[in-house]
Amino acid sequence: MSLFRDDGIVLRTQKLGEADRIITILTRAHGRVRAVARGVRRTKSKFGARLEPFSHVDVQFFARGSDLVGRGLPLCTQSETIAPYGSGIVTDYARYTAGTAMLETAERFTDHEGEPAVQQYLLLVGGLRSLSRGEHPPHLILDAFLLRSLAVNGYAPSFEDCAKCGIHGPNRFFSVAAGGVICADCRVPGSVVPSAEAVALLSALLTGDWDAAEACEERHVREGGGLVSAYLHWHLERGLRSLRYVEKN
Repeated sequence: MSLFRDDGIVLRTQKLGEADRIITILTRAHGRVRAVARGVRRTKSKFGARLEPFSHVDVQFFARGSDLVGRGLPLCTQSETIAPYGSGIVTDYARYTAGTAMLETAERFTDHEGEPAVQQYLLLVGGLRSLSRGEHPPHLILDAFLLRSLAVNGYAPSFEDCAKCGIHGPNRFFSVAAGGVICADCRVPGSVVPSAEAVALLSALLTGDWDAAEACEERHVREGGGLVSAYLHWHLERGLRSLRYVEKN
């Protein structure tokens, strides 16, 4: 029997029995963890209010073995709020749908429970913080998060040099299968020809150039968002359910 303490973001919750929940949390040290939180659905439970999606929490787990993730689900026995990001997200439709897509993305990229994913965790914390504060348009924060999540998981798209031969750009064709922009000689079936402005937008989002990103016209923002969705879909092998609800303007 062991106690573990960690901080994490609540990704989702599931009902269990009459008063309990299964909480899925992306933690700093242990990656994605599923745990049982007892009694949190009771009306008087203050503990349960801290374990809602988008919440950044300090949690204590009780596991029956020497490892947090083992044969059975651990118990979530204590929780303290670090930052209630949900309060600045759930009351705004654009923020809520973007945030939900971010949570789903983080869960999909951490499919092995108990394996640390520190970069993905830090990306999610930073993204939800920016979203809750309204620092940038929600759809731009989402696209930046998706691109950076792809990058830290080894799928960084190229927006300048040809993704196949490496020839210096700008290159006018884009292929999700090839890994980004490609030159005319490397063009493959299914390639598209995006506007230079849309490609520049995605490069700005990936590198954190928010001034350039926010100066982009809406038509190029929508075009760039479509490229991000297609690229993410390719590498995840199926799309995100929550993306269909995201506002793009």
